[in-house]
Amino acid sequence: MLTFYAPAKVNLILEVLGKHGNYHRISSIVQAVSLYDVLNFEPSEDICLECNELGLERDNLVTETAMLLKKATGYSKGARIELYKHIPWGAGLGGGSSDAAATLLALNELWELRLSLSELAHLASKLGSDVPFFIYKGIALVEGKGEKVTPLPSLPSTWFVLLVPPLPRISGKTAQMYGKLNTGHFTEGQFVRAALPSLMQRKMFDSSLMVNVFEEVEVDIFPQIKKYRKAFEEAGASGIHLSGSGPCLFTFFSEEEKANELFLRLGEQRLECYAAVSL
Repeated sequence: MLTFYAPAKVNLILEVLGKHGNYHRISSIVQAVSLYDVLNFEPSEDICLECNELGLERDNLVTETAMLLKKATGYSKGARIELYKHIPWGAGLGGGSSDAAATLLALNELWELRLSLSELAHLASKLGSDVPFFIYKGIALVEGKGEKVTPLPSLPSTWFVLLVPPLPRISGKTAQMYGKLNTGHFTEGQFVRAALPSLMQRKMFDSSLMVNVFEEVEVDIFPQIKKYRKAFEEAGASGIHLSGSGPCLFTFFSEEEKANELFLRLGEQRLECYAAVSL
């Protein structure tokens, strides 16, 4: 049996540069963090998936991924896959995309396909805009519609505290968020460009560059999110950011102790929160 750990991610910067056809062009700095789903793989005649969250077994991207890889390579057999969800789904942390990338990586090994990372990333781009990043993990510049991934030098250990507000899961949330954007929300990639010199020296960039275009429309989709931003701030968070299309909020520290203190204060308020470190 093969066991793979599929990490969550946060978007340190997320800019939308404009629209090209049916998709938006992005420029983003994405960081993988140590909050994981766990997937087990073993040989089988067919592809079958078991998940600890029963509602996620049907129409799961993991199954779609396995079928895509099987078709693309002509592999004749399958795999039995166990998925243990720990990353909150629908929160902007990329859990489903990470599971898909882990499936590509694991089955490439289990089935002895010998595909390169670039070949796997090409397949990943057919599955969703966040999936190619998780082929590489770490920290990366992500461009285009998500298919262009440039790995960056790892940062010194950075500790993240994630707050997942207890808001309703919204079907088609990301598409709705993009639908709220207009040309006034588009930028020219200047925040990412300004951050890259620091990142190339393995330094965290100035927090004033940490923009996420969806923060400008988050209240339209999540009217109650201001309440949880305030709770996060009152617990001691300074510099609160939205990950992806949300509603997960995060802040970060260079010291583990400070992150743990904030994590414990949020837990005392019975808020869903996680402490994680950069990968």
